[in-house]
Amino acid sequence: MPLPPQLIFTVTNDLSFDQRMQRICGSLAAAGYHVTLVGRLLPHSRQLAAEAWQQVRLPVAATSGKQFYWQYNKALYKWLMQQLAGTDASRTAICAIDLDTIVPVYMASRRTGALRMYDAHELFTELTEVKRRPLVHRAWRLVERLMVPRFERGYTVNTFIAGELQRRYGVRYAVVRNMPMPAAGAAADDEEPPELPPLPDRFLLYQGAVNEGRAFDKLIPAMRKVALPLVIAGDGNYMQQLRQLIQAHQLQHKVIMLGMQPPTLLRHITRRARAGITLFDNSGLNQYYSLANRFFDYVQAGIPQLCNDYPEYRLLCKQFEVALLLQQLDQQHIAAALNKLCLDDVLYRQLQQEATAAAQVWHWKQEEKQLLDCWQNWLPI
Repeated sequence: MPLPPQLIFTVTNDLSFDQRMQRICGSLAAAGYHVTLVGRLLPHSRQLAAEAWQQVRLPVAATSGKQFYWQYNKALYKWLMQQLAGTDASRTAICAIDLDTIVPVYMASRRTGALRMYDAHELFTELTEVKRRPLVHRAWRLVERLMVPRFERGYTVNTFIAGELQRRYGVRYAVVRNMPMPAAGAAADDEEPPELPPLPDRFLLYQGAVNEGRAFDKLIPAMRKVALPLVIAGDGNYMQQLRQLIQAHQLQHKVIMLGMQPPTLLRHITRRARAGITLFDNSGLNQYYSLANRFFDYVQAGIPQLCNDYPEYRLLCKQFEVALLLQQLDQQHIAAALNKLCLDDVLYRQLQQEATAAAQVWHWKQEEKQLLDCWQNWLPI
């Protein structure tokens, strides 16, 4: 009996909190593929839970900046070449997740003959933290121009990114939206709620990456006039600025920072929130055409949310009105909209009912069909 196809996915995080890749790897492993997920080892990395796929973390000395990318890409290429030695290249595929691992994936696939795929989790060159640094932006645009046309097979998380990559480079990528597991399946992980961190009785929630472009410079001062406190469950490159904003507006008592939380714990925290927050500055195409993971996480938790009136969210809310769409991104309008979610029980119940209905449709068990179709076409079992 032939061995199952081998799939290798490459990321730059430490795997602990990457729910998206956990879902993708889980679905493909369950379908019969031999799956390996490769990331990096950090000094504070938690022990990984046992999974149905292999997990590898590569140690590198640098943790950020150009030195990190150089060291990690070098280590990743070396590991890929060792891993692929002696394998059947026609039954092996390497998938780069975003631009930051695409170069070693391309080089290893060229050297070994393995198939290569690209997973454009975001439009990397349109990220705020990339665009605001001209030299960095030019460097990543060069990587994008050189690499993406060489990856004929791929998928991305929304129709805009798929269309933009086709416009720029002529590639035709599938769309696999990043949706969570259905709530019933998620809740079954553990019937008894785990020990939660101290939380207010009623609170608003921001979960996910604390990065530039997430409108914290407007959200935090707006919290001075909002009826409920804000809980932030996440980490990222904007943490220092976020702490400074909280201190400058004397909101230490009203903005609670939990840091990154394990997925199971985060689901319980999300279900206890009054409402969620999904906001982006209009500082680049990646933000304007975003389709954030947290949007669907709030839906599965059955809670309403505040989000920008941007194209992807507007389209989804025509199907199910799960969110209050924000027309103007400033302190006054954010505060007014959040207070509506806090105090207007009629509106709240309406959005909550829509979220409950949407949760039956917008979940991974539906969306994974697109993923499995892609891989079955590229590398059938």
